[in-house]
Amino acid sequence: MDYIFIPILFLGIVILISSIFIVKQQTAAIIERFGKFHSIRQSGLKFKIPLVDKIAGKLSLKIQQLDVIVETKTLDDVFVRLKVSVQYRVLNQKVYDAFYKLDYPHEQITSYVFDVVRAEVPKMKLDDVFVKKDDIALAVKAELNDAMLEYGFDIIKTLVTDIDPDAQVKAAMNRINAAEREKTAAQYEGDAQRILIVEKAKAEAESKRLQGQGIADQRREIARGLEESVEVLNRVGINSQEASALIVVTQHYDTLQSIGEETNSNLILLPNSPQAGSDMLNNMVASFTASNQIGEAMKNAKKKKDDENDA
Repeated sequence: MDYIFIPILFLGIVILISSIFIVKQQTAAIIERFGKFHSIRQSGLKFKIPLVDKIAGKLSLKIQQLDVIVETKTLDDVFVRLKVSVQYRVLNQKVYDAFYKLDYPHEQITSYVFDVVRAEVPKMKLDDVFVKKDDIALAVKAELNDAMLEYGFDIIKTLVTDIDPDAQVKAAMNRINAAEREKTAAQYEGDAQRILIVEKAKAEAESKRLQGQGIADQRREIARGLEESVEVLNRVGINSQEASALIVVTQHYDTLQSIGEETNSNLILLPNSPQAGSDMLNNMVASFTASNQIGEAMKNAKKKKDDENDA
C-alpha cells in the first residue's frame, strides 16, 4: 500500500502546484481553456484547472516607452534623423483587444510614427523642424491615438527627443552660427569704440573749455592785481606810465628767479642781464611818454579843427 500511496501523493502535489500561479502588480494574465479564451486574471494569487486551463500570455499595464528613429528629408533638401519617443500603456478594460487583435504592437506603433513624420517633416525647412518639433509630436500622438485605441492601447505622450541633421549640414550650421556671433561681436566692439571716441572727444572739449575759463580767470586776476599796483604807485608820486614799466620789469625778474629755482629747466628768458632790464625799463618809459605826446597832439589837432568848423 505504501508503494501505491507515495506516487499518488506526489501526483497530487504536482497537480496542486500546477493549478496555482501568481500575477504580479500592474500585470494582466490571459487564461485559455482548451485553446479558447476563458478569462483575464489581475494581480494576486490565482488558480486554474491543470491540463485544462493555460496561461496564454501576460500583458504589462505599466506605462512603456518606445523610441523610434526616423530618417527623412526636409523642404530644403536636408536629410535629418528624428528620434521620437512614444509613451503608451494597455488599457485595463481592453486587455483582450490588446492581446488578441494585435500581435506586434511595437511594429504597429513604429509604422505610424514613420508615416506621420515622413508626411510632416518634408513640409518644413530644417530650422522650422527645430522650432516646430512639438507640432510634429502632437501630430504623431493624434494619429497614434486614433489608430491604437481600437487595439486597446492608450498613447500617453509623444516627444521628439532628438533632431540630428547630416554631419556636413551640422558643420555648415556651426560655421554660420560662428560667423553670426563674430559679426555681432564686431558690431558690439565697434559701438564700444565709437562710444569711447565720442566720450573722449567730449572730455577733451570740456577740458579745453575749463582750461580756457581758467586762463581767462587768471588773466582777469592779473589785470586786477596790476590795476591795484598802479594805484598804489600813483599814491607815492609815480605816474601811470612809469608804474606800468616798473611792474613789467618786476615781473621780468620774478620770472628769472623762478626759472633759477628749477634745477632741470631748459627755459631762458631773453633779455636776462641787469643792463638789459634797465634798458627795457627806459625804453618802456620812453614809449609810454611818446605815446602820451602823440595822443595829446592828436587831441589838440582835433580840438583846433572843431573850433574852426564852429567859427
